[in-house]
Amino acid sequence: MEAGLNSTTFWLAIGLVLLVEGFMPFVSPSTWRQTFAQILRLTDGQLRFFGLISLLLGLLLIWWLA
Repeated sequence: MEAGLNSTTFWLAIGLVLLVEGFMPFVSPSTWRQTFAQILRLTDGQLRFFGLISLLLGLLLIWWLA
């Protein structure tokens, strides 16, 4: 099997993201709504911090698995 990113891998990754993102609104919409409301109250700096941490963890995971 060919190593690296191909079309199937890309679409599987997109599907996994959609699956994870859709889980909470489907299972517990009220909890998801409350969590989203809390996120909206964060400052720009707090959002950027969490965004940076997410980016770094994602890159670390990709590097570790590749």
